[in-house]
Amino acid sequence: MAWNVRFFQTTRGDYPVKKFIEEQDMPTIAKITHSIELLESYGPYLKPPYIKKLEDKLYELRISGKIAVRIFYTMSHNAYYLLHAFKKKTNKTPRRDLRTALDRTRELI
Repeated sequence: MAWNVRFFQTTRGDYPVKKFIEEQDMPTIAKITHSIELLESYGPYLKPPYIKKLEDKLYELRISGKIAVRIFYTMSHNAYYLLHAFKKKTNKTPRRDLRTALDRTRELI
């Protein structure tokens, strides 16, 4: 079964995760695309190390490699919404990035 994965759209009509992906180099884009395809294919059955639950209804898609990338997502309206993406540079998830994802989750509801 294929799961529906969508990009979150801001009130201005922007797609922040799509824009983030387009700004990366080709090997990173390939890894991100592969991870999104895994989410589409396996949905709630996708397990670590590919995903991590952060808070109630908020997860991160984990892309490792030379450049570590995290994409926050949630489930809403029978689809996975990719909310926010960033390059992972420290061991802890930056509060600002987490807050951005939580704010976008509230906009979906």
